Amino acid sequence: MQASHSRCERCRFPPELCLCPLVPRLEVPFRFLVLRHASERERLTNTARWAALALPGTEILDHGLPEPPPDLSRLAEPGTVVLFPSPSPAPRLATPPRLVVVPDGSWSQARRMMHRIPELRTLPRLGLPGPPAGLRLRRPNREDGMSTLEAMAGALAVLGAPDAAERLLALHAAAVVRVLRLKGMPVPPCPRAARAAVG
Repeated sequence: MQASHSRCERCRFPPELCLCPLVPRLEVPFRFLVLRHASERERLTNTARWAALALPGTEILDHGLPEPPPDLSRLAEPGTVVLFPSPSPAPRLATPPRLVVVPDGSWSQARRMMHRIPELRTLPRLGLPGPPAGLRLRRPNREDGMSTLEAMAGALAVLGAPDAAERLLALHAAAVVRVLRLKGMPVPPCPRAARAAVG
């Protein structure tokens, strides 16, 4: 689904389904940097875009464009972690991170970014316990698969901001409901989406 001239510049939904009035402003003690695969940039269903609207200071850098890659030298700064499963149990972080890097794309795209981008390979990894229950935009091809926004909400919960995590998941649910409506699909009851409407 591609963005068009009749869509909101921020959330990419049509005006009658604009998500922006439901976007919370979540102040958290660290920042996110999303490294987005180029194929995700124009997708309406790119959830990192919605998360960035809710989390001030979040930066999105596109990877894989036909131009010089972004400068990632800042990832070497202390306090930077990458949100990605580790093959072995990740050690507990001694101090909370200052920057959480999030590879954004399909599972295979994110995994390739982890292998091919040297700055990501050396970062401590932040793993999550599992995906939250709720409506999904895409069927994950892994049991522990989740959208980028859901993963960012999981990071918030793990790092001590459960209220912000729940509000971000409510935004995700509201967005999924809007996508289903756009596709003309039945919309099941979703209490979490209703909570987004009341903030």
